[in-house]
Amino acid sequence: MHLFSSYPSPRSPCPPRPDIADHLAEAIFSGQYAPGSFVPKELDLCDQFGVSRSTVRSAFQALVAAGLLTRISGQGTRVRELQEWHLLDPRVSDWMARFAKPNPVIQKEIFAFRVGVEPFVASLAARHATAVDLLAIEKAYSGMCHALENDDLCWQGRTHDDYDVAFHEAIFAASHNLVWAQISHVLKPAIALLVERSNQSADELNDSLERHRQVMEAIRLRQPEQATQAALAVLDRTSRDLDLNDMFRQLSTLK
Repeated sequence: MHLFSSYPSPRSPCPPRPDIADHLAEAIFSGQYAPGSFVPKELDLCDQFGVSRSTVRSAFQALVAAGLLTRISGQGTRVRELQEWHLLDPRVSDWMARFAKPNPVIQKEIFAFRVGVEPFVASLAARHATAVDLLAIEKAYSGMCHALENDDLCWQGRTHDDYDVAFHEAIFAASHNLVWAQISHVLKPAIALLVERSNQSADELNDSLERHRQVMEAIRLRQPEQATQAALAVLDRTSRDLDLNDMFRQLSTLK
């Protein structure tokens, strides 16, 4: 009689199943597979990750539905052009935030979006913000201030970048335009990517903070034109932190 015969033998935990869609999205957003290039074939991915063909096909279907890939009969699966990607899809926006850091093309597109939209949205907020909206903006700004006082740039469990993103999101909400508010919500991860990179490279966070304060004050005092100019000043600071000065000057002269 074996002493431990009534107990099941311990088993090592199964390794987590690889997320093929995430793997391919990372390679695409980082620029490893550029638009127009072909991604590995189904059988090659099956061998690489030790998964079934149906698992790989499911990942391909997710990326096709997101506008990132197209299946070409007899040739393979190719990356679509950037303008065909469904960037407002929440999953695509999440991929962009997680994987686009090495991709300067995508970062420039996000910045161009902000320059084209945020000054106008700030002017709308100056016209339509309620007391509740102002409180949300001020709370986010206060969080930025407190986080900046600490060496780790954190306060109450949130980072300076978190409060920065919340500040801009609150301004979009204060516009009281359903479309802008929804776009801000969907693009939040992508905007966070740009905020994080600019704040990491910023040599004068106090200067950036003062520019944010001027946006908040213009909205609080219901000054649409001043809010527009203050929002442009914030983006000017961002352009310097991201080394996109020439791009900002070109875009801002069109306004």
